[in-house]
Amino acid sequence: MSGAPHLAVQVAGETLWLLADRAIYWPSEQTLLIADAHLGKAATYRTLGQPVPHGTTARNLQRLDELLASYPVRRLVFLGDLLHARPARIGTTLAALQAWRKRHTELQIVLIRGNHDRSAGDPPAELAIEVVSEPWRMGPFALCHEPLDCPGLHVLAGHLHPVFVLRGRGRDRVRMPCFCIEHSTTLLPAFGEFTGGMAVDAAPGRAIYGALDGALWSLNQE
Repeated sequence: MSGAPHLAVQVAGETLWLLADRAIYWPSEQTLLIADAHLGKAATYRTLGQPVPHGTTARNLQRLDELLASYPVRRLVFLGDLLHARPARIGTTLAALQAWRKRHTELQIVLIRGNHDRSAGDPPAELAIEVVSEPWRMGPFALCHEPLDCPGLHVLAGHLHPVFVLRGRGRDRVRMPCFCIEHSTTLLPAFGEFTGGMAVDAAPGRAIYGALDGALWSLNQE
């Protein structure tokens, strides 16, 4: 098992790059796919009096900047849950997002409306983000938030925040955000730092790639 910063895979006849920073790059379309950023989640928890860390939105946007600087991207697609909740539409979270958008005015941005987006409301118009309902078709893919059944198309989705649990000797455990690829569906890990995850297991016909410490790891059992 070896780690790499990105890995090219063939899905539905297209080459996709799985990125160690929990995103997918589609080279032929110069498109970057991000699932479950959940911007403003920590700030929302703090409004409820929960002692959670500061700075997660800034780090998430910095990671986006680094990806955009590393790959030729003309279109950015969020596969749902860009904003975590309605409090993210005000205060420092929105200000940070507005400042980030001003640095990328030429970038086309599309948001596939997810369950948290429906609760938070569409992003303000000045962010120039096209908001669409799922499924949204691009080539052989149905871009979704939740993994819907879309006959004839391969679904790219988030929502479930897949993670793979590596178990070592004794009680050692490492939870790795992961990409989970099956015949008709590919699940992306959550991009946001302050997110949980749903454990997935190895299974016939399922390819799993873990993302940890700046590298991708094939977790497929031989």
